[in-house]
Amino acid sequence: MIRPCTDSDFEQTYEIINDAAHAYKGIIPADRWYEPYMSRHYLQHEIEAGVVFYGYEDQGRLIGVMGIQDVLDVTLLRHAYVRTAARGKGIGSRLMSHVKDLIARPSLVGTWAAASWAISFYEKHGYRLVSREEKELLLRKYWSIPDRQVETSVVLADEKWLTMRAVR
Repeated sequence: MIRPCTDSDFEQTYEIINDAAHAYKGIIPADRWYEPYMSRHYLQHEIEAGVVFYGYEDQGRLIGVMGIQDVLDVTLLRHAYVRTAARGKGIGSRLMSHVKDLIARPSLVGTWAAASWAISFYEKHGYRLVSREEKELLLRKYWSIPDRQVETSVVLADEKWLTMRAVR
């Protein structure tokens, strides 16, 4: 079952993010890796900044989460993670389908350039990499991340955004 996460899901969301993020250790630049990958304080900050999480629940336990955040004229996909033990079972795809149905505006997703599995996942779901120049502009416009993270990230856009860009 996929449902909106509530305040009572905070600890499980924190656990899922930090369990699943271990896939990035040794892949992303060492200066961008933290232990834990996302602190409770930062997770709370993201929620307060408008990230709304949806969780995939199985037998009363969350095993995957994905957030969306409306920023200016787009919706950002944020913090998509599935517990390590539950990977490869279609949970991420189910979460993606669910949140895509909720999004009416053009959407973007940012991820680490070295995370080829994440890029492939988003491409499988209709997102396309934007150019390096667009990536720089988009990350600075829609995200609040350090310059080093901008350097080492990519942005993927959905068809609505690509169409909107072409019209401009």
